[in-house]
Amino acid sequence: MTKPLIVGVGGSTRRGSIGELALRLALQTAEQEGARTLIFAGPFLARMPIYSPEHIERNPEQRELVEAVREADGLILASPGYHGGISGLVKNALDLLEDLRDDRRTYLEGRAVGCIITASGWQTVGSALNALRSVVHALRGWPTPLGAGLNIAERIFDSTGTCVDSAAEKQLTTVGRQVCEFAQRWMYQSAAKQP
Repeated sequence: MTKPLIVGVGGSTRRGSIGELALRLALQTAEQEGARTLIFAGPFLARMPIYSPEHIERNPEQRELVEAVREADGLILASPGYHGGISGLVKNALDLLEDLRDDRRTYLEGRAVGCIITASGWQTVGSALNALRSVVHALRGWPTPLGAGLNIAERIFDSTGTCVDSAAEKQLTTVGRQVCEFAQRWMYQSAAKQP
């Protein structure tokens, strides 16, 4: 059986943002658990135009993201929390997944999705995490039991990008592990059903 593909999407427009570092740590854990990973970080997402359902043309970044998600066995999403919700940058990427509506696996069906929120303050962390999990449900994905919520008012990563907060690290590694485990089980189950 091949290794599952876990696709990470998120961060902010700033390269090396806390959200991107958090996403990379969760993906690194998925790799350690046996997955292949691919990341679409904030600067990449910023090159995509606003999703418009009436325009079927897609730029290279849009096509690349949709094809990667189409092939993915699981996803990890990381968004900054802004004013109680997820960022427009991440929401725009998720809106583009409307292109998967007529696929054999519609939208995110049959895929675990880990959710990560970074925000300055616990109130926004909670409401943005709920918002992101609601979007995943609407896309028929399976949010992992744990969603990671990081209050960036506290020190989480040092200047080298190393996680220095043990509670945050545990959340992020758990999300990565849960997505990978679900993807492996789903692949095993699907293979067992083959004649």
